[in-house]
Amino acid sequence: MKVTSFIYRMIAVSGLVFALGACSDEGPMEKAGKQLDETAQDTQNAIEDKCENLKESLNAEDKDC
Repeated sequence: MKVTSFIYRMIAVSGLVFALGACSDEGPMEKAGKQLDETAQDTQNAIEDKCENLKESLNAEDKDC
């Protein structure tokens, strides 16, 4: 789980670097970076939700993922 989280965070950081490097007008790279950030965040949230649901259904004591 930690490897997946690390990968998504690196993707988000890469998107931020591209977004910050863009000019003041929002160009195609900045839009792509924002979309990448949103997609990575949505994916990370979905994985965490599934993990929590699984732990809850197994009656695990620790429900954090």
